Amino acid sequence: MKIYTKTGDKGTTSLVYGERVSKTDPRVEAYGTCDEANSMIGLALSHLNNEEFEGKKEILEVFHRIQTSLFHVGAELSTPVGKEVKWKVSPDDIAELEKILDKWDEKIPPLQNFILPGGHPSGAGLHVARTIVRRAERKAVAVGEDVNPLVLSYLNRLSDFLFVAARYINYCLKTEELGLHQ
Repeated sequence: MKIYTKTGDKGTTSLVYGERVSKTDPRVEAYGTCDEANSMIGLALSHLNNEEFEGKKEILEVFHRIQTSLFHVGAELSTPVGKEVKWKVSPDDIAELEKILDKWDEKIPPLQNFILPGGHPSGAGLHVARTIVRRAERKAVAVGEDVNPLVLSYLNRLSDFLFVAARYINYCLKTEELGLHQ
């Protein structure tokens, strides 16, 4: 099976169930931005390949679940109104984010002021992923009232989670966070 179909050569793509829409359709923008965020998370995590530290296994397991949930968010966004969604984000997905966010946040030093995104390449990459998730959230809102409210909640919580996760990874790897220049 070839990876290319040529069906998108004229600026359209298929939603789930085959409905053709413009590649600039708000749904395509929203799920495409989720895909971008998921890819950035993968890139950020790849910077941990040669690192050894306490908590690494848990971090990778947590992010495997998060990347799967983010894929489900994209699936919801790519499903036309009135059609059955095959994969859905659930309240449990949001609760898990909150539970781990709180757990990791308790382990890192409290913020005394604003910090600049950066640190270890993995932490810095998660800061980039956070901003992409914020954009995905804005794009999902632009889709309109037909978006599952849990999708919006998940994206909102995920961006908060990624901020804490970036700080947590920087902390685990003993990488300094820089505050704003005074």
